[in-house]
Amino acid sequence: MARAVTLRAVLFDLDDTLFAHRSAVDAAILAHLAASGVAAADPAAVLVRWRALEEHHYHRYLHGELDYLGQRRARAGDFLAEHGGRILTDEAADAWWTAYLQEYRNAWRLHEDALPCLDALAAAVPGIRFGIITNGELDFQTTKLDAMRLSERMDVVVASADVGVTKPDPRIFEIACERLGVTPGEAAYVGDRLRTDAIGAADAGLLGVWLDRGHEAPDPQLLTEAEALGVVRISGLDELPPLLKNTRC
Repeated sequence: MARAVTLRAVLFDLDDTLFAHRSAVDAAILAHLAASGVAAADPAAVLVRWRALEEHHYHRYLHGELDYLGQRRARAGDFLAEHGGRILTDEAADAWWTAYLQEYRNAWRLHEDALPCLDALAAAVPGIRFGIITNGELDFQTTKLDAMRLSERMDVVVASADVGVTKPDPRIFEIACERLGVTPGEAAYVGDRLRTDAIGAADAGLLGVWLDRGHEAPDPQLLTEAEALGVVRISGLDELPPLLKNTRC
């Protein structure tokens, strides 16, 4: 059961919560390979490997081992070394990424449940404020928000590269609440990663909501930790408005 809160704000993760990042990445890498003349004998294996490289090198960036440009170059370099045996210069990696990003942008969309959820929450909780907390670069994530017409719906956007702290550190959630003028106990946070998003938010005093879109097989210990913190699990954003409406005091 969700704990009772005086709800004044709902904060969201962006990628794979509101924004369909995973499907855009999948479409982009296959389209880019085809345009580059690289045959993908096993497209499913290509997608698995590209996602794994994203996870590995992006977390190296979040932990300060690489800068943002460096993690892109590392992902491209590792991938192309395995597909065609190419060794890229930095300039070649940057050019490869420019073409890949165009395919990625071509595939941008929101999850189908994103806008209906925002509309339903606004109707169910008058005066509710919305925000984004994202691990990434503010400019790049804002570009997505602008393209998807989400910027006008958000009262605050907090990006890790801008504030110098990443999820699941409680400070990034506290910063977002401060900027919204609410206490953590007056806010809910929704994200697709159990540890990074939902448990991180709950540790900071927010109502943590795990959006389980089926992309993550969590460690049982994490599930136990989440339950102890009062984390709520949903499978779609359509479940969020009635859940949060019922948690109001």
